[in-house]
Amino acid sequence: MIRHTKISDSNLRNKIKNGEICFGGNQKLKIYGTLKCASGKRMKRENRVFFSSENEARQNGFRPCGHCMKTEYKNWKNGLI
Repeated sequence: MIRHTKISDSNLRNKIKNGEICFGGNQKLKIYGTLKCASGKRMKRENRVFFSSENEARQNGFRPCGHCMKTEYKNWKNGLI
């Protein structure tokens, strides 16, 4: 997990471009989603964190976003993941 406040913008862009970062999350709400999610783009920088995989996000106690990851969210809500 990488906090947005602890990484420079250029380093962040490089990690996204190289596929090292694939998901973003909200530290306070414990929700993760895709980097293109409209909900995720609106959150404050100090609340934003990044993950390399869904598994990493779940290991840190985050749940899928109901907006950009509808199927994963439904599975999480039904206790399937």
